[in-house]
Amino acid sequence: MIALRVIITNGNSDYPKGHPGPPVRIVVTQGESGTAIANDLATQHVVENAATVIAKMIKRNIVGIAPGIHLIQSALPSDEALIQLLDQKRIVDSIYVLPGSTEADILKELHLVTSLKQQDDLNSIVPFYPNPRNSLEGQLAPVQYSFQPGTSTHDALKEMLKSFRAEVSATKLDAGYKDFTPYQVLTVASLIQIESDPADGRKVARVIYNRLKIGMALQLNSTVQYALGLRGEIGLSIKSTQVKSPYNTYLNVGLPPTPISNPSIASITAALNPVPGNWLYFITVKPHDTRFTDSFATFENWVALYNHNVAVGLFK
Repeated sequence: MIALRVIITNGNSDYPKGHPGPPVRIVVTQGESGTAIANDLATQHVVENAATVIAKMIKRNIVGIAPGIHLIQSALPSDEALIQLLDQKRIVDSIYVLPGSTEADILKELHLVTSLKQQDDLNSIVPFYPNPRNSLEGQLAPVQYSFQPGTSTHDALKEMLKSFRAEVSATKLDAGYKDFTPYQVLTVASLIQIESDPADGRKVARVIYNRLKIGMALQLNSTVQYALGLRGEIGLSIKSTQVKSPYNTYLNVGLPPTPISNPSIASITAALNPVPGNWLYFITVKPHDTRFTDSFATFENWVALYNHNVAVGLFK
């Protein structure tokens, strides 16, 4: 098949408003130029003239279009074509990695994308921060992705690692925090992501560091829930706190062996910047009401309040 090539002219013709044609798929590759995208739009009759689209891109200072397969209507005025092209909801087979999601969550989403080649081969992927388990947990950036058809899930994961490297480059994570390595700080950030509201992240970080400093078990429900696949549960049974797992921070002192989620930049920043305080305990007694103390007696009173609030349905 001979590829069509649109010659850029100085014209400013446009399709009329109100008469869109059937949808077409516009494939945008990583780093593709605006000129190339405009030519493709014209070739597939989304717009009448590539030069018109380029002029609108320059006027609106559009410097990048998200890579992926964009499903947009044909026979559009250039302004409407750009609106649809910038609408990430129109990207076919895109996935959004949510902050707090796990590697297992992400793999499940990737396996649902029919245009990807299912080839994980996780052991051959080198994490940005090496670790004994060769785990990617915590190092898959929570952003939206769209991959070209035929991309393997293996390469998709590598792209997520690349995004993680780019995201954390704007932080001071590579320097770690005091005696904690970057990977340990990332693990703390993953705990913050699950355990706290954004407003309380730096306080939760302080509790974690305070406990680690004195050799006190973290006793976090989130790590046990991660081990048991119970994420999202409100409470934790006494029996669950006895499970034999390196992720059980009731039985084991110190951090879990890997992060337990893929944290946001806000949680990473909180882990790097804990606020001063002597707190050893915290508990969310009701939604958006998290309390901190260094007194076990006070903490026990708050636990009773939490149990009451659970019973009356405040956590539903």
